Amino acid sequence: MKTAITPTRAENFSEWYQNLIVAADLAETSPSAGSMTVKPYGWAIWELMRDELDKRIKECGVQNVQFPTLIPIEYFNKEAEHVEGFAKECAVVTHHRLKIVDGKLQPDPDSKLTDPYILRPTSETIIGEAMSRWIQSYRDLPMKLNQWTSVFRWEMRPRIFLRTREFFWQEGHNVFATAEDAHNDAIKMHHVYNEFMRDILAIDSITGEKTPEERFAGADHTYTREQMMQDGKALQVGTSHDLGQHFSKSFDIKFLGRDGKLEYAYTTSWGTTSRMIGSVIMTHGDDDGLVLPPKIAPHQVVVIPILPEQNSFAHKIGDQLRAVGIRVLVDDSDARSADKMWKWIKRGVPLRIEVGAKEVETNTATITRRDIGKSSKATQPAEKLAAFVTDTLNTIQSDMLHVVEVRNASMIYNVANLDELAKALANDKIGFFRLKYEQTKVPEFETLMDKYKISRRCLDDADPSFVFVAKSY
Repeated sequence: MKTAITPTRAENFSEWYQNLIVAADLAETSPSAGSMTVKPYGWAIWELMRDELDKRIKECGVQNVQFPTLIPIEYFNKEAEHVEGFAKECAVVTHHRLKIVDGKLQPDPDSKLTDPYILRPTSETIIGEAMSRWIQSYRDLPMKLNQWTSVFRWEMRPRIFLRTREFFWQEGHNVFATAEDAHNDAIKMHHVYNEFMRDILAIDSITGEKTPEERFAGADHTYTREQMMQDGKALQVGTSHDLGQHFSKSFDIKFLGRDGKLEYAYTTSWGTTSRMIGSVIMTHGDDDGLVLPPKIAPHQVVVIPILPEQNSFAHKIGDQLRAVGIRVLVDDSDARSADKMWKWIKRGVPLRIEVGAKEVETNTATITRRDIGKSSKATQPAEKLAAFVTDTLNTIQSDMLHVVEVRNASMIYNVANLDELAKALANDKIGFFRLKYEQTKVPEFETLMDKYKISRRCLDDADPSFVFVAKSY
């Protein structure tokens, strides 16, 4: 059967992913090597994600801020353990002026900086410095800050929406008077991500705490969401860290307690990125293109008139749906109707409404769901359309989550020991493998990690004596 995206997922999942991004007109590789240019349709998806998550973050009492992109290298020197994980990926600004040499612009040797700057890979250091000045007393706590921004990490094998040298994210940084409050906050923000991704992205994940080997450098605890892609690999999307007093001691974040004594505060950090778009593609996409959950679809409905004489009726339907808060596009362009349909199929619009001579004559509309295709095609009277479309969009959102839940469950395997794990991996079984965490603390497991490119993803929330192991992006 002919598909819009070739190769198919079964033939080459990685190439399918790259080709879908092009077909759906989401983004492209930038002339700035290793970075991406997000196109209008891709950015509209990101804005819907961002706005919904931002609302939930603010409901937790967090305020948005913005810190500089350039961070003094001396700040990183205060937290060498934390920065070590980013050191090989840091981009460093060493000059502040250019000059023409042999007709080309080059850094001016006379402008070399005595103290270089690092392009922000993450902001714990510069935010910690500010908090040490802003926090004086227990009355200033808790302090909860978040910024939406871009960060820079010099990826050697970039992939659009997964790993690029510049990408987009939010990073939250909270400060508390007690260890208990900080720990509870780290778990709370972990749950905020979980609810957001289930409710809005229609993605269910394996959630739990990172093992000591995998946790964020400088954290006492790291909580993660490990999403399972259709090819069985894990994609880490959304982490929350209980940092204890590690960063507060590095950056002298102290407060005067109720008892009049000066104490170090307790901090948390938490973040997620534009990688969420990649997760939506690889979780929901099919061989005809993108499949979008209605809550993040820039156009929840596209109305397609078959011929120009049906444009007026198509716009009436569009106005009717907009009046009840549905995001609608009426595609009255002069492209062939078949081409318009395929365009919006590839872009993943949840509902297509076709309007032809028959629909105009009978005052009806023909509706097709993107997630299940032709089998869903139905005709509705125009006067009942708004209610029908509203209900159908809600059904699509819940159905897409259910599909993911069922698929995930079918690709989680309990293995009794390392021999069973090795056999499964040797037979190319895909998915997550659940085994006792203690069994991964031996050299034999390290051998399997190297051979099959697997890693510990997280401890099992239901029973932390077990760990999930998988290949990952």
